Amino acid sequence: MGITERRVAPQANAAPFSQPVSTEHEEETMSEEAFNMSLRKFLKQVGVTSQCQIEEIVRSGKAGPGKLKVKMVLTAEGTELNHVVTGEIELP
Repeated sequence: MGITERRVAPQANAAPFSQPVSTEHEEETMSEEAFNMSLRKFLKQVGVTSQCQIEEIVRSGKAGPGKLKVKMVLTAEGTELNHVVTGEIELP
């Protein structure tokens, strides 16, 4: 199946090369994209810095033998967010 080209007659008072009008949906999408990028950036920073801290404590010998019990607490200022993740990391 081929691509069909559709030609649209220019509007009488439209300026040539005018910018399309932004819709509320487009603004919502842009806002959602900005939120997602900001969230991913924060989570990446948490992951990278946390890994570095864990590696440092293990290399220093202060973690002891066996498994390292870890806990991550996530809070957000001005909210009731209090998310706790616990786990164990196998040590070399």
